[in-house]
Amino acid sequence: QVQLVESGGGLVQPGGSLRLSCAASGTIFSINVMGWYRQAPGKQRELVATWTRWGTTTYADTVKGRFTISRDYAKSSIYLQMDSLKPEDTAVYFCNAAVTSTVDDRNLALWGQGTLVTVSA
Repeated sequence: QVQLVESGGGLVQPGGSLRLSCAASGTIFSINVMGWYRQAPGKQRELVATWTRWGTTTYADTVKGRFTISRDYAKSSIYLQMDSLKPEDTAVYFCNAAVTSTVDDRNLALWGQGTLVTVSA
């Protein structure tokens, strides 16, 4: 099976922190790019942060300096550490991965089901 499963969302007060996890399962693909997106009610889905196999990371201007993306190869997971959270960070956060099949070299895009982050006093 090939899937992405997010966890770590919840309710947090402004200024608080959360760490989101995205676990990738399966042995038939290699990961090229992984990232986090978020979608707030009434808004389009936006890219929050990305990690690439070349060791580069990018962040949206709205979260730069507050969020950190990282990769754990041993656990086949990617994390998003979120600090100094603001009410405007409230959204459903989705994990995404661009992968290449190790069986037939097909390029695939995988999405998790999302985890809700609510920042409110």
